[in-house]
Amino acid sequence: MSSRLRSILIPVGVVVVSTVALLVLAGTNPWDPIRFIIEGSIGWPPFEGGSASKIGDTVMVWVPIALASAGLIVTFRAGMWNIGIEGQIIMGAIFASWVARSVSAPRPLLVLLTIVAGAIGGMLWGLLVGVLRTAGGVNEIFGGLGLDFVAVSITTYLVIGPWSRSGAASTSGTDIFPDAALLPSLERSRLSPLMIGVTLIAIAGVWVLFRGTLYGLKLKAVGANRPSAFLLGIPTNRYLLGAFMICGALAGIAGTSQATGFHFKLIPAISGNYGFLAILVVLLARFRAFWTIPISFFFAMIAVGASQLDLRLDLSSTLGGVVQGVLVLSAMFGLGWAAYRNAKAAEKVSEEASA
Repeated sequence: MSSRLRSILIPVGVVVVSTVALLVLAGTNPWDPIRFIIEGSIGWPPFEGGSASKIGDTVMVWVPIALASAGLIVTFRAGMWNIGIEGQIIMGAIFASWVARSVSAPRPLLVLLTIVAGAIGGMLWGLLVGVLRTAGGVNEIFGGLGLDFVAVSITTYLVIGPWSRSGAASTSGTDIFPDAALLPSLERSRLSPLMIGVTLIAIAGVWVLFRGTLYGLKLKAVGANRPSAFLLGIPTNRYLLGAFMICGALAGIAGTSQATGFHFKLIPAISGNYGFLAILVVLLARFRAFWTIPISFFFAMIAVGASQLDLRLDLSSTLGGVVQGVLVLSAMFGLGWAAYRNAKAAEKVSEEASA
């Protein structure tokens, strides 16, 4: 078996076996949960029986996961574990919500302003993680997690405080934003062609960044060996801050999509934990930009369709999250095992050639 074929078949086989085993342990045959998840996200048969609202919801969950994944590739390539991606999504939503609540303008201009504001909010929050790392020596994991909690606290304060609903302080969220501030969408659906376009452009931009620019090459050098990159004359701190800013901006746009394109208001759980999910997507995609498109859509299907497990099979909808985690762990194990097998095969060929 060729090494390329082995690298594909082993991870796929491990994923299939582990997923089937998990569903059997959950007390159901494996086919029903899979079918109901598909039915709840894109319809059954796929894309034929699905209503526009189901597909629209799934795509609008895919958007923030894919945007966050694109941003994380940048910081991961720079050698930084940007766990603060959740806080950057939240701050993007807060900045976009402020514009949506405070600014009066024609709809095209107001929508553009919310997207720009969201990008700025996420970028500044990402920059803060970078400054703590480069100037304060605070590990980006601890700094990012700390700022995640701060962002959540700010959101909760705004929702039950200054931006509380008219006549009531409720954790269900703020008042619905004006129509002019909402992302344009297809009829009877949340699906926004504008955000699909923005997401695809962002993913393509990240691919170009690391395949065809000097900046991307230097950023990879910083991630591969920071001390050596510095000795070669690369301003490593500046490149690290740039990586956090790019990632934060994309995460902030993801927050804008959540606030003005999905919930239509600011809620305490505005990020949906999609930043953490994007980390799994990037690891599974092995830092390849275009692979994040199908993988993040698959996770979006599980996130949206998992509610059917409770309704149709009397299983907890949290099983969807367990399936996601098992899929990632299984795939990573499969990829590691395939790499080990390929290395052993190459070693055997080398020994035979030298004999």
